[in-house]
Amino acid sequence: MRVLADVPAPSPSRWRDLRTRTLSAAVLAPLVLLCIWYGDRAFELLLIAAAVGMAWEWIRMCGYAIPGLPVIAAVFVGVSAFAFGRPEAGLAILAAGTAIAAVVARPGPKPKLLPWGIPYTGLGSIALLSLRADPVVGLTDTLFLLLVVWGSDIGAYMIGRLVGGPKLAPAISPGKTRSGAVGGLIGAIAAGVAVAVLTHRTDALARAAAIAAVLGVVAQAGDLLESLLKRHCGVKDSSNLIPGHGGLLDRLDALLTAAPVAALLALAAGRGVVLWQ
Repeated sequence: MRVLADVPAPSPSRWRDLRTRTLSAAVLAPLVLLCIWYGDRAFELLLIAAAVGMAWEWIRMCGYAIPGLPVIAAVFVGVSAFAFGRPEAGLAILAAGTAIAAVVARPGPKPKLLPWGIPYTGLGSIALLSLRADPVVGLTDTLFLLLVVWGSDIGAYMIGRLVGGPKLAPAISPGKTRSGAVGGLIGAIAAGVAVAVLTHRTDALARAAAIAAVLGVVAQAGDLLESLLKRHCGVKDSSNLIPGHGGLLDRLDALLTAAPVAALLALAAGRGVVLWQ
């Protein structure tokens, strides 16, 4: 009982944003899952809209207005081309847009950072499109990735708030703790195993757990990367589009970095084979 007595009770202020975050998730999560379930144009249009929104947040963080429009244009056209069956053109447009943005950004406040918004938001969006495009296992792979990232986020939030303790990277993100990182890893693994069990693919359960752990680590790295970018730009949130969560980049940062890894794993596994087999 002495150990329990020495553990401070969680402060109510730690949970002050829980209600808002939960309400936002309750509204957005069903929409996202529905679009993933139907796939095709519903999912493609959702991703195009999200990519454009993230590109807008990026130029906003960098302090640009009109000179930042090539970033939005390149992301919109590149992701749209990929979605509508022109993958090579989509990638070429993202590359060309990055080069153009590097030229027009020179006089601005964050000239070195602005062009990187195109590959950062564009490649993550394209990876998600590629993952869902598999007619046999696209739905399963996309849900696996999404639920692993969500599990990581929820685990990190809950354990971090409950346990607290030493900071993970105080110079980058003062709110993140080592206990939260462990909680995020546990949440990612639990979500990955759950998807494998629910889809009756338990013959590679250990591999599902291992890949979920890798994706969970990458997702947390993506979260830290976005925190570093925001600190560099001097902003707290990428925008205020989502109550309790900030902007699209704040909500999708982990997914943007984990999606390319998941897409590469799916490519290595082959068409029609789930990415953890």
